[in-house]
Amino acid sequence: MVMTARALNRSTLARQLLLAREPLGVAEAVRRVVALQAQQPASPYLALWNRLSGFDPAGLDAALADRRAVKSTLMRITLHLVHAEDFRAFREAMEPTLRGSRLGDPRFRASGLTAADADAVLPGLLEYAGRPRTGAEVRGRLEEQLGTPLEPAAWRMLRQYAPLWHVPVGGPWAFDSRQSYVAAGPAPALTDPGAAAEGMKVLIRRYLEGFGPASVADMAQFALVQRARVRTAVQALAGELEELEGPDGTALYDLPGAPRPAEETPAPPRLMPMWDSILLAYADRSRVLPPDYRRHVIRVNGDVLPTLLVDGHVAGVWRPTEGAIEASAFHPLPEHVWEELATEARSLLGFLAEREPEAYRRYGHWWVKGLPAAETRLLTAG
Repeated sequence: MVMTARALNRSTLARQLLLAREPLGVAEAVRRVVALQAQQPASPYLALWNRLSGFDPAGLDAALADRRAVKSTLMRITLHLVHAEDFRAFREAMEPTLRGSRLGDPRFRASGLTAADADAVLPGLLEYAGRPRTGAEVRGRLEEQLGTPLEPAAWRMLRQYAPLWHVPVGGPWAFDSRQSYVAAGPAPALTDPGAAAEGMKVLIRRYLEGFGPASVADMAQFALVQRARVRTAVQALAGELEELEGPDGTALYDLPGAPRPAEETPAPPRLMPMWDSILLAYADRSRVLPPDYRRHVIRVNGDVLPTLLVDGHVAGVWRPTEGAIEASAFHPLPEHVWEELATEARSLLGFLAEREPEAYRRYGHWWVKGLPAAETRLLTAG
């Protein structure tokens, strides 16, 4: 079966709950979309607002508080929010990447610490973090065990490697600049090749549920792992996967019976958050992000701007301003699309008003530097 580019787009939208808002609970929605990138605290909330009917942000607050949904360093070596039941397998799958990137980082080695030092202190640290601890407490415990002050870079690498969950500390989006952690439970296996291989199989299956069909390169990009590890997992899952062909002849893999809507399925406009996973889950991002727009949306320092999604593809960017959503389209949009975006903006303004009316304000410098907008409109609540 050959998948067209448009068919791949609709498959992604269906699995990511973007063809229609669905009446799901927060924990189930997080499970369905697999992972929400979460280094910007507002983004998981806005991601779920785009995907769920009647989404109440208090539901995500509660899921984080009772640890049905957890936030930790995982795929692409960045913070993700995932269902608690997925965490262990995901962390085991990511172990080789996290170990190599954090404990093998030149800044970590320059501190005089070694991977063996990390292995020696982690059991005691995780026991200490059996209940929530502040970042200062965790750092102090590590320094006590190591018998030496921790340089800032070494502290950052150790806490990112350790299987810790971030504990909500309040604020409009559950997390802010304060840091608090608790040991992940049940604890994932570390430095165990067998656990890493089994975890990778779980991660591949879950990835395909939320983002398939996809190539080996796509899967490797989503997690930021070596393609050889992905190929090994795909081969191990051969009896469970269906092989398809992409529009350029690339081999794609999927789960039999997974949603693949018709190409003509309508896709409503959406105001997507910063770092939404649909922009980062593929090596070939053109299924959602037109190549000509990539450098305007994914900035040189890694910031991924909030985007206008029109007919399933990025068509511009947006930002909240005082009393309005400023929407900038990269190409002319029909008037009926602007009307639909205005409806979304009115809903979003009401949503933000309860938490942080000008979320993403700190990223306004990208607009000051200029964006190639064909048209910009202020979409208001009126």
